[in-house]
Amino acid sequence: MLDERSKQILHAVVQSYIGKFDPVGSRFVTKKYSFGFSPATIRNVMADLEEMGFLSQPHTSAGRIPTDMGYRFYVDSLRDTDCICETTELLPGFADDFTKRLEVLRNDINTMFSEVSSTLSIISNYVGIAMAPRTENTTFERIDLLKYKSGYAVAVLITEEGIIKNKVLQIDPAMIQDDLNRISDYLNSEYSGLTIEELKGTLMSRMRVEKALWDKLMEKAVAICQQVLSFSREEIFVSGLYDVMNLPDFSDIARIKELSRAIKDKQYLLRFLEELAHAEGVQVVIGDENPVGELRGLSIVTSNYKEGDRPMGIIALIGPKRMDYSKAILMVDTVAQCISRTFRS
Repeated sequence: MLDERSKQILHAVVQSYIGKFDPVGSRFVTKKYSFGFSPATIRNVMADLEEMGFLSQPHTSAGRIPTDMGYRFYVDSLRDTDCICETTELLPGFADDFTKRLEVLRNDINTMFSEVSSTLSIISNYVGIAMAPRTENTTFERIDLLKYKSGYAVAVLITEEGIIKNKVLQIDPAMIQDDLNRISDYLNSEYSGLTIEELKGTLMSRMRVEKALWDKLMEKAVAICQQVLSFSREEIFVSGLYDVMNLPDFSDIARIKELSRAIKDKQYLLRFLEELAHAEGVQVVIGDENPVGELRGLSIVTSNYKEGDRPMGIIALIGPKRMDYSKAILMVDTVAQCISRTFRS
């Protein structure tokens, strides 16, 4: 536990380092903040904070910089005091204008989430990440099955959220278009309105209970549906990679390569985002807190977006540990709410 004086000085050091990419000295804190403490007192407190692990000193004559532990304390103090940002919104009218923009793009999911990642990047100067809705969380509207050639059909899955998935399936070569129409009519009448995840579970349950009663065509319907519902990983949209590299935090070529590799390889991002997909509210992951080793030199601010109470997907900002957390948290929260409003409309 830190006393009030230590909290104030730690907060001042973190804010100062976020504002300027230089180690922070006691004289700088004394001049910038009207704490009423002498430079010697501030210097002693900073030394104590270093000993406790909240600050570090790059070299003997330098000032201090925050550690991951120092940043964590700072972020948690922002949450505790509800002091996420001095202003109540990013820009006057931003939320309403951006929601309207998303509504225009509502029927083109890929363009919509490309716009989300681009907007996050532009207003933050960090890397903007947007994961399109996870297919399992979307609501089944209908499926159309079209005979392609002997032994194959094309399935077109449409969800209520406007997501369309196409897939070539293997089928019994003896099946004709009328058989496929019967199967799609059955699935559309029985399961429309369920989430894809619920649909999977219901099919498996009914198959176990009623298998003896089903005719051959229904067995084929289940087999086809299982193929259709086996999706590849979700789409991830990334914007601003090269802009963030212009920050002084990435002046080292090795760090630039590490950042580029970590963000370009979307498997790393998927692993990370999927772990936080159901977390409530804005999440901040700092440095070594990251479960993905390749991202541990960075900080990530995420929030999921919802349709009603159901989490649909996740958005994020990725930047240096020296990011402006107050602004980043507000940005991610605001944009996530805009997306959620779009799905409710």
